[in-house]
Amino acid sequence: MTDDEAIATDLTLRVKRLLDDVDLAGVSREDFLGARFDAGLAWVHFPPGSGGLGLPARFQEFVDSRLRAAGAPEHLPGRNGIGRGMAAPTIAAFGTEEQKARLLRPLWTGEHEYCQLFSEPGAGSDLAAVGARAVRDGDTWVVNGQKVWTSSAHTAQRAILVARTDADVPKHRGLTYFVCDMADPGVEVRPLRQITGEAEFNEVFLTDVRIPDADRLGEVGEGWRVATLTLNNERVAIGGGVPREQGMIGKAAQAWRERPESRNPAMHDELMRHWVEAEVARLSAARMRQRLAAGQPGPEGSAMKLTFARLAQAISGFELELLGEDGLRYDDWTARRPESVEYTGRGAGYRYLRAKGNSIEGGTSEILRNVIAERVLGLPAEHRTDKDIPWKDVPR
Repeated sequence: MTDDEAIATDLTLRVKRLLDDVDLAGVSREDFLGARFDAGLAWVHFPPGSGGLGLPARFQEFVDSRLRAAGAPEHLPGRNGIGRGMAAPTIAAFGTEEQKARLLRPLWTGEHEYCQLFSEPGAGSDLAAVGARAVRDGDTWVVNGQKVWTSSAHTAQRAILVARTDADVPKHRGLTYFVCDMADPGVEVRPLRQITGEAEFNEVFLTDVRIPDADRLGEVGEGWRVATLTLNNERVAIGGGVPREQGMIGKAAQAWRERPESRNPAMHDELMRHWVEAEVARLSAARMRQRLAAGQPGPEGSAMKLTFARLAQAISGFELELLGEDGLRYDDWTARRPESVEYTGRGAGYRYLRAKGNSIEGGTSEILRNVIAERVLGLPAEHRTDKDIPWKDVPR
């Protein structure tokens, strides 16, 4: 028996034991996910005790498929993607044993949903320029500042936060990374209405927010290094692909099949180009997710996110053209506060408008091209005049 066969046999037994121990007919979603975490079947590549078994990441789908076939409860679609896709791998990589034991289980079960307090009005594409200050006061940190474009801040219980703890050193070296309790009385969340009519993201004001030092991830001043891992995970999570002919290309293919009167050879060729590119992106994303799960997310993830944004905008535009006047109808201008991000939800008009944000969120396409040029292709770096001077002396 090969090593992979032995692992598969062991996982089959673990899945069976979990299903035998839990009554699927009567168990709540949260309780089942908690039992799955305790069995090491949440993230099989995470360390034992952190929801995993220390196995190669490729075995995650082996577990997921068997639990799906048994009808086991899954995470709610679109909920806590920031927690599972960004916060969890960061906590697993940089958290202490106490932090992993305390933070990962409620994150996995959905008890704690996360948002991301990174971008600021003057520090979005240049994240290292953040100005929110964290000042140490004994065993706590006092944080003041403003964050913006924060998806799901209105529903989150926790946030991953980058703040400046030293203004006397260059900007990349004076940052520290925290987990913030969104229930702190100094946290104020205000909605930002977007082009779709929704307010899925927010601006967040932090006034004397107190964060225990026990909720600091990584060393003081190491925030940029920790945040880089989060950002690499984010870009793969956003551009990480979907099953074949689902997502945006699935919607376009469905519209093509349902509207034969709108077809013409030129649009057929265009759809085929989009379909092939979506399939190439899906296969590339599968390989990238394996590296990500193994704790090796690199700058190549920027290419996946860049491709996702370009394809989403092109395909949603194609769908709108295919539908003609029907594509111009918009189903709901209500200023909703959705609990999750719907990249492909609702109608074609919504998808077209929502896709405009894909080239901004998670790193603008312009910045990602710089990342690819410098860190993947090895081209000369863009000239940066503020790289080596103290943050306090940078003109703003």
